[in-house]
Amino acid sequence: MEVFLPIAEVSVNILTIFSLSTIVGVLSGLFGVGGGFLMTPFLIFLGIPPSYAVANEANNILATSVSGSTTHWLKNTLDYKMGSMIVIGGTFGTIIGIITFTYFKEIGKINIVISLSYMYILAIIGTLMLVEGIREIDSARKKIIVRKKLHSHYWIHGLPLRMRFKKSKLYESAFTPIIIGLIVGFIAAIMGIGGAFILVPAMIYIIGMPVKLVPGTSLFVTIFVSAIVTILHAFNYGSIDLILVAMLILGSIIGVQVGQKIGEFVDSSQLKALLAILLLLVGIAIAYDSFFVEEAVKEATYNGTKNLGPFSVFIKNLSKDFPIQYGIISIIFAIVLGVSAAFGRRAISNLRKNYIKSK
Repeated sequence: MEVFLPIAEVSVNILTIFSLSTIVGVLSGLFGVGGGFLMTPFLIFLGIPPSYAVANEANNILATSVSGSTTHWLKNTLDYKMGSMIVIGGTFGTIIGIITFTYFKEIGKINIVISLSYMYILAIIGTLMLVEGIREIDSARKKIIVRKKLHSHYWIHGLPLRMRFKKSKLYESAFTPIIIGLIVGFIAAIMGIGGAFILVPAMIYIIGMPVKLVPGTSLFVTIFVSAIVTILHAFNYGSIDLILVAMLILGSIIGVQVGQKIGEFVDSSQLKALLAILLLLVGIAIAYDSFFVEEAVKEATYNGTKNLGPFSVFIKNLSKDFPIQYGIISIIFAIVLGVSAAFGRRAISNLRKNYIKSK
């Protein structure tokens, strides 16, 4: 079932987009990582220009982050003060990232920059995860218990402006979370990902936060970073396509909820090596697409403009004439769906518990 995207100006299969976003959502929920570094390459493979894939996946990440963050808010596993410091850094990082994005877009190199960024990052992350996954499997087989040092002191902790974070029971420089947020915001703006693969280990091993507060706080940060990326992309490039966003969000939210449920019964560490191999394969596919696929073949997937229906014309005109309002609508749409999914899951869980008690 084909649908034409009025902003990206390509035709895509609804079932393909929905299925892929659901699968990536399941992986996100199962492994506790953002799915942007998988979904954005998939969108590029389906013929969506990289600059549009980045912007729309950022909007999708916003929805899934709102959904997950709301769940953690209900459980009171968030450090708002620490999250706010990271958001401050993330805001500046996002602005710098958008400026960089604009520069490469103006010289016509943004597509190759996005592709190369994914190629290298997926190769690095995939290799590290594969090594860690194999090590964990080997340790489990040999029944070796590895004691990890949770918090080491680095030069970054000696920076000024120390403050107390009561929820995390930490006393350290505010520049530590701000600098980490700066890096995450920059990457999010360029690649359309939430940055959880950098943020989560940084919060554990550099900032030294309690593990139980990390997922919720990470999602809290991602909400603001993704919202800023969405607004800036909508205003500067008009690249947010609500039709594509709707398909991505619905699939991702369903997938995340399913993945989190599966994670309650499956040891995800045993599957980490498989995820690492998948990341490496996607990285290889991006390299092949960037360097070996003929440009004419790539352009064959780009359909250009065609006769649009009334709703598509409305979306296109709204994006062009009112970019800021359009970006805000995209954010509100993502937030409403995300919050609804979180409360919906809680309601279903409560009904299930009440049913079991009645039995």
